[in-house]
Amino acid sequence: MPSNIKRQHTPAFKVQVALELLKETGSVSSICSQYSVHPTQARNWKLQAIQILQSGFTNKPAQDLARKDELISELYRQVGQLKVESDWLKKKMGYPSL
Repeated sequence: MPSNIKRQHTPAFKVQVALELLKETGSVSSICSQYSVHPTQARNWKLQAIQILQSGFTNKPAQDLARKDELISELYRQVGQLKVESDWLKKKMGYPSL
């Protein structure tokens, strides 16, 4: 098998490697050789896992969801208002209603 072919790892595998690195049960090189992963790649997974864990302890997702709901409500309100105005203009101009 040529070495230039990219391997695709499952999220579960990445989590397993990142957890091993976070536990620090062995050296980085021993963990990477155990899982046949390059140390740079494993370090990136570890950093990504740390970022995900840190974001999990914030209220940001709930705040983002509330903002999204407010935006959707506002857009529906605007669409309704534009439909009423359009219907009014069609009536005034003499267009038949559909």
